[in-house]
Amino acid sequence: MVLRPARPARRTMHSAATPFVLHHWKEGGRREQRSGWRGTSPEFGDIKVTSPLNPSSSESVVAEVRGGSIPTATFESRGIHAEVLTLPTLNRMTLRLGDATVHTSRNRWAPTHRGRALRMRYGGDRYRLWAVNRRRYVLTRLPDGEDPGTRITVARSGRGRRRQIAVTVTGRAVAADITLAALFTGVDRSVLTRRGTVRAFVSRAFGLFAQTQY
Repeated sequence: MVLRPARPARRTMHSAATPFVLHHWKEGGRREQRSGWRGTSPEFGDIKVTSPLNPSSSESVVAEVRGGSIPTATFESRGIHAEVLTLPTLNRMTLRLGDATVHTSRNRWAPTHRGRALRMRYGGDRYRLWAVNRRRYVLTRLPDGEDPGTRITVARSGRGRRRQIAVTVTGRAVAADITLAALFTGVDRSVLTRRGTVRAFVSRAFGLFAQTQY
């Protein structure tokens, strides 16, 4: 896909963003297969998420988002568990946005979804990502003295070839907001819920056990 820049009329740093949709894509052979999501935001141009970016690697799993008018970002999980992952997870992770590392933290033991949110700090902006359920999550850029912040809801629907992700922005967004919201479509977010944490643990445990039997 050729990445087209956004329409030149949009030149302000903050922009009201029209809802847009990302569609699933897949290419390559079985061992080198890449997949992800892609679509076009009228204000921020073409967006493409690839996850995993490095399907043949046994040391790390990486998701990447890039586009015509948004900064490129990567999300990487490293460790022994990487061999059994299909998507990067929130464990042993590194998040980079442009040339900067995004500082992250979360409360693994919080009883609520909002309490288990992933907290991020990029430059002077603070973000929170929390799961509504398995298919829906919300990214918020917290307000400060100069900006009221923004809220982006990302919801997956459909099955098979009809799978799609709807992205809805409330408030005025900057390019980094769109990048982060899109990037997490290529990340395993299961640990943001208590049930998901249990499922993820069992899945990884069985995967690692199977690896030891070869």
